[in-house]
Amino acid sequence: MVALQALLWMAPLAFCAWLLSLRKNDVSIVDSFWPLLILTGGAAYALTMPQTGPRTTVVLILLALWAARLATHITWRHWNQPEDRRYQAIRARNQPHFRWKSLVLVFALQTMLAWIVSLSVLAAILNMRPWSWLDTLAVCLIVGGALFEAVADWQLARFKDEKAHQGQVMDRGLWRNSRHPNYFGEFCVWWGFYLLALSAQGWWAIASPVLMTVLLLRVSGVALQEKDIAERRPGYIDYMARPNAFFPGRRR
Repeated sequence: MVALQALLWMAPLAFCAWLLSLRKNDVSIVDSFWPLLILTGGAAYALTMPQTGPRTTVVLILLALWAARLATHITWRHWNQPEDRRYQAIRARNQPHFRWKSLVLVFALQTMLAWIVSLSVLAAILNMRPWSWLDTLAVCLIVGGALFEAVADWQLARFKDEKAHQGQVMDRGLWRNSRHPNYFGEFCVWWGFYLLALSAQGWWAIASPVLMTVLLLRVSGVALQEKDIAERRPGYIDYMARPNAFFPGRRR
């Protein structure tokens, strides 16, 4: 019941995002709302449950910091830019009347995915057991992953800001040993939240990190980004032969 209430909290935010997309004729703004949807779910769990565990404050602070940073970064990156090419392709495949179809195909779908991802947060908040070493490990993984992702995003943004790098491939800093270090950081964050859930035997929330991993590797992350990137950046084929796609490691 608590989980369903959270979904009801998330739905109005998604609906407002859809209305904004109609005005801007740009559904890619859903990416900016994605972390905020998950944060809304976490807040709903904490505020609607009759009793919460000792991890609640820590979980909400970590979740809020993650969501604020990611939403700000995505919004800033997309500011004054055309609709993301991924959503342009979805728009083209679903004409006519995509403006109305997008409520379900984009915004309702993203809300459901965000709700599933938020289940680790629910399990962690439900956790009534005393703090343990596993919780400390989880917090370290969340903080480390969030910092790793933030640094990777910052490095890429600086690289793109220099006109001399236009059309070139970023292969410096964290991008030297992983082609997608930002996604790896996100991966760490959500497996960290799952460890917080697991410390109270919240194994049932496994769908949360597994879904996030699938999204990062097979859906909107690595696979989609590398599908046609070589057409836009010819040097990317050579780059692919050196660092790992996801997990940081020694260059080949």
